[in-house]
Amino acid sequence: MGLGTKNRQNQTADFCKQHLRAVNADKLALVEEFIHEFEGTGKNLDVTRWSEFTDNTEEMHKRLDEEFGKWLNPA
Repeated sequence: MGLGTKNRQNQTADFCKQHLRAVNADKLALVEEFIHEFEGTGKNLDVTRWSEFTDNTEEMHKRLDEEFGKWLNPA
């Protein structure tokens, strides 16, 4: 995997996490828990999971917010 691809994956992950933290500032502890569950931690860390949100910015935010909402309120 090229360095450019890794950088793009990290940028996507950072952008998604930044959006979640900004939009849900009143729920930061929950946002952090969601992030850790979503991408994993330690040896299981996988920032490529965020690649499912690589659409245009508006669509990405919408789908990311929906995913966090589903996580907060499972059916």
